[in-house]
Amino acid sequence: MDEQLVYIFADESCLGNQFAETARPGAAAGLIERFDERRGWHRRDFARFEADTTNNRMAIVSGIEGLRALKRPCSVVFTSDSQYLVRGMKDWVHGWAARGWRRKAGPIENLDLWKRLCRQASAHTVEWRWVRGHAGHPKNEYANDLAVRVATERRGFNSEAESGFDSWLEEQQGRNRYLDFLDVPDTDPFQPDRQPPAT
Repeated sequence: MDEQLVYIFADESCLGNQFAETARPGAAAGLIERFDERRGWHRRDFARFEADTTNNRMAIVSGIEGLRALKRPCSVVFTSDSQYLVRGMKDWVHGWAARGWRRKAGPIENLDLWKRLCRQASAHTVEWRWVRGHAGHPKNEYANDLAVRVATERRGFNSEAESGFDSWLEEQQGRNRYLDFLDVPDTDPFQPDRQPPAT
């Protein structure tokens, strides 16, 4: 197991939710980063586009794609503003699995994706963290901007790309935003959640 923490900040976007009869393009995107004491931050971005989707599907896909980008087992702090994703992985999947992948209220929405995410997460040790969306957290805001851009332009990228976070932050600070942001590793202790259930 890689003792060095990997941080993933992910978000999702789905355009046109207000229109019932049209395709709703969406994206799952985010920032993957690791800190090296000698070299500083190493960052990559990921983004997946889907032509017709939902916010909930894209939230789960952000977990699948973010973890899939890791090349070996890692200790991961995965941060999202989607309570659907974070509560799902911390709590719901364990109850569903114990009941044979059923829930009391009926079929599980997006069951295929939940199972894929459980399989992807089982290769790692993950702490699932929730952060309030649009509340001034720069890395969450960056993931949101990236997801919206990918959904709007209707194209993602199949593998990780060089991160645009540093230039994005510089541009934001030029607009007097995030001026007090210190780009240093998180000091909160790593508290991994239960391993996901077998699928």
